[in-house]
Amino acid sequence: RVQLVESGGGSVQAGGSLRLSCAASGFAYTTYCVGWVRQAPGKEREGVAGRNNLADSTFYADSVKGRFTISLDDANNTFYLSMNNLKPDDTAIYYCAAVEPCWSPNFPFSRPGGAGLGYWGQGTQVTVSS
Repeated sequence: RVQLVESGGGSVQAGGSLRLSCAASGFAYTTYCVGWVRQAPGKEREGVAGRNNLADSTFYADSVKGRFTISLDDANNTFYLSMNNLKPDDTAIYYCAAVEPCWSPNFPFSRPGGAGLGYWGQGTQVTVSS
């Protein structure tokens, strides 16, 4: 069974940076997709970024392109979300998430509410003040 444990998050002023980490374990397939989903107050969950290292395929939501970067450290089974030039609209609870088997992260991470994802981290708060 896949387990995801995330860390990072916190509060930052607009224009600042944060990095989230997610330690993953228990994948049964060699091809899987991992990434990040966020939920702002009163809004539906939104896929932010997804990645399949084996397929060298990456998904980013339009709202974060050019500011957020997802990366995977396969040796340590950990993946990251580096967030730069943060905006108040980025304020949300961020969840790491995964699905397997998976080849392209585009479908599972672009579905409304994260419906295409099977495994979730516990969530971490990111607050961006203006």
